[in-house]
Amino acid sequence: MKKACLSDICSITMGQSPDSSTYNDNGNGLPFFQGNADFGNRNPHVRVWCSEPKKIAHQDDILISVRAPIGALNIANQECCIGRGLAALSVKTEYCLQEYLWYYLCNAVDELNSKGTGSTFKAINKNVLAELSVRLFDLKVQQRIVLSLNKLTELINQSKRSISKLDELVKSRFVEMFGDPVYNPVEWDKLSLDEMCYSIVDCPHSTPKYTDEDTGYMCIRTSIVKKNEILWDRIEYISEEEYKQRIKRKKPQKGDIIYTREGAILGIAAIIDREYDVALGQRSMLLSPDTSKYKPEFICYAMNFDSFSNKVIQGTSGSASPHINVADIKGFKIISPPLKWQEQFADFVIQTDKSKLVVKKQIEKLETLKKSLMQEYFG
Repeated sequence: MKKACLSDICSITMGQSPDSSTYNDNGNGLPFFQGNADFGNRNPHVRVWCSEPKKIAHQDDILISVRAPIGALNIANQECCIGRGLAALSVKTEYCLQEYLWYYLCNAVDELNSKGTGSTFKAINKNVLAELSVRLFDLKVQQRIVLSLNKLTELINQSKRSISKLDELVKSRFVEMFGDPVYNPVEWDKLSLDEMCYSIVDCPHSTPKYTDEDTGYMCIRTSIVKKNEILWDRIEYISEEEYKQRIKRKKPQKGDIIYTREGAILGIAAIIDREYDVALGQRSMLLSPDTSKYKPEFICYAMNFDSFSNKVIQGTSGSASPHINVADIKGFKIISPPLKWQEQFADFVIQTDKSKLVVKKQIEKLETLKKSLMQEYFG
């Protein structure tokens, strides 16, 4: 085993933003990836093309995010233009296998982040990447390491696909029982969300002051709000004083629904499913259903339907940072089926969530094992 600098085993191309006048959505030029917002699970998603690219990545290059979040990875599946949020790594395969370097970089995310600079958004430059020390084994050993990690990765991906199938099962169950909650093919009665909830309030219009200390008081960033789920393992803490200020309009309680109302992740609903002292971050609102008539699970899934989201987007204002007003959400109408039907659906959701929890624990064990092996291999 020996060590080498990243610049010794691959060519590094730092991205550069082309003139915005060269952007287009009609396929003229090369696909343009600005940062990790364009990343998929393995390959980036094409949203924009560029007719006059400044910096080009080649097919099979490793794309790495060099601006917050630093270290996110994808593989270019075609020649493309890259913006300043990315760098492209062309691996010299006589020294290093591409997949070996992929896993090595996955393990180096914390190290790269520690070298980021900038007060608002941390970033790393070409020198930081070039000087990254890489442990190099013989190519045959690299191949064995890759095979071992690939097996674990595939087991993790299989488990994640199982969760996706369970999510689809719940959505199918909703359609089977109720039809589309907005277009209403079954012709249920329809009510506004304001009529279904005893309270709908906006978030405080201020940036929370977070702390590294576990104060017991939490704040929900919109980044941890996913469809029908809050990522509690990524929750952040605030002081008691900050908490009291942020719950003046309404203290979030178990069974309430948080809804993202602004920006790139506009239109996502999730239930607060546990008894925590939590407050809302920015760009969100809180709905408190009248649980004597309406189940939170029913309302939450209805708000996450494409038909509901499309209606929300039609009513957005602000091109730079699109947002939906609380008053508009209050007036949105969805179907209002009998409570006993909603209860049957809610029970189905709860049972499915239990199955998902078992799979998630399995994923946690596999990811812990994977991290342990990566640490053993790469140091």
